Amino acid sequence: MKNQRSQLQSLATESRLLREENLREAGISSTVISQAVKAGELIRLSRGIYHHPQAELDENLSLSEVAARVPHAVISLLSALQYHQIGTQQPHAVWILLKQNAVTPKIDYPFLQVVRSRVSGALSEGVVTHSLNDIPTRITNPARTVVDCFKYRRRVGLDVCLEALKSILKKGVKPTEIVEYAKLQRINSVIRPYLDALV
Repeated sequence: MKNQRSQLQSLATESRLLREENLREAGISSTVISQAVKAGELIRLSRGIYHHPQAELDENLSLSEVAARVPHAVISLLSALQYHQIGTQQPHAVWILLKQNAVTPKIDYPFLQVVRSRVSGALSEGVVTHSLNDIPTRITNPARTVVDCFKYRRRVGLDVCLEALKSILKKGVKPTEIVEYAKLQRINSVIRPYLDALV
């Protein structure tokens, strides 16, 4: 038990967020984890997610927490816009993309907005893995994020789509890259008139 406790302390100081699954794989029992929480050596952020009391967590905590609990999800739409600092959106939930038939995650907090796709490649094309609070977090890149906003424009609002499109064009994202993802998402005819008007 002492060895497990010291190993847990070592892991907690090395990583900002810890998944219970990874702690168990390292040979640390749930009893030792519970004892560490009771002793204040570890803080339980949410079900299965912990951090050291002195861990320096960044502003992407909610994104990394969702990624830790739903590793197959892709952070998208308004949450990806905020991450890339595109537009002025301040979402009150974490927006994630899942496969059409994936089970909806049971997470009380942070709040989730779930969108689904049956498009082949939707969960891999234009998706980049970032390390947020030491958790691998899959996020759509800027061009793909804006295209997704147009695809789900009824959910996010056309004004959000247009603001985001103008923003990434000003930042130097090439129209050809936007068109490429629009074809993937089968909305080239939707986005093309707006793109032609702005270029």
